Amino acid sequence: MTEPELEVDVLTSQPRVELVPRSHLSLELGHLYMEDLLDGPETLRRHFERIGPWVDFVRARHPAPLRISTCFLVDDYFSQLTSPKKLVPELLDAAHDAGFGIDYLVRESACASAGDVSPAELVLGRIVSDPPQGSNGLRPPVHITGWVSNSKDRLRPDGLDEALATRPWHPPEQNGARTHGICMEVQIWDERDGRRRWSCAMLSAVWQLLRLGLLRHQGKPVVSPTRWTAEYPDRWEDLPPLVQLADGAQPFAAFQTMSLLQARFADVEAAVRTILDQVFVDPAVTEQTAAQAAAQKVDLPGDVVGRISHVFGAGF
Repeated sequence: MTEPELEVDVLTSQPRVELVPRSHLSLELGHLYMEDLLDGPETLRRHFERIGPWVDFVRARHPAPLRISTCFLVDDYFSQLTSPKKLVPELLDAAHDAGFGIDYLVRESACASAGDVSPAELVLGRIVSDPPQGSNGLRPPVHITGWVSNSKDRLRPDGLDEALATRPWHPPEQNGARTHGICMEVQIWDERDGRRRWSCAMLSAVWQLLRLGLLRHQGKPVVSPTRWTAEYPDRWEDLPPLVQLADGAQPFAAFQTMSLLQARFADVEAAVRTILDQVFVDPAVTEQTAAQAAAQKVDLPGDVVGRISHVFGAGF
């Protein structure tokens, strides 16, 4: 008697990780608070005129066929003082007058919630706190405290405040400091009216990971570009999280990012780097990105923080 032949499909517990197309560089053309935009089109025109030389510099460093996509982040998370119907045409006109275009518009609230997925929650779940040498383990985990740190706990083992103790004061110690320490405590969320409110630093960290194409949910990209051709709506929540503004734009995600920002954002971006230093990216995404870079002969830094850069200007 002949044994029947059986075909067995083996299903893995891990969904297939989708590959995202990437530009060489994602260039952020600014990030203004909603109240900055109340002064009207002139504020936008001045902004783009000031960053214009830097855009020219970046283009000169990345000549064709290197791919650059441009983006702009609108703060609709902490306030909504103007509508997309009013702001987006003003934004596009001001950029056009300065000699360049905006390929993608992203709502900052999308870093907190994009459809059924919270990108911020995904990143929170991937934060692996940096335990300093000799840590006593008294510091609660980040999902309890809402804080991340790059330095040694200053709590005494008995829980007493140093001001009440007789022993000498000891300064904090940065993890991995080369000579002198730079210690940071970064708040990533708080509670307002029983709801979690994400900090600017956390949302900006999510923003960087989205631009680098490193976030997945069940193997799929968290956000994907949606081409918008209709009239812009009155409410920000009626826009997709990631809007493609230009036909033929290079891919939104990129191997590296550069952000042209006002100097007032420098402390937030320093906090972003502290957060990203402790984010554990899905190994499948890491391997896939490295293979993609190698196939395109792109020199890709191994760590996430090494892939992001900033230009801060007092007059931007």
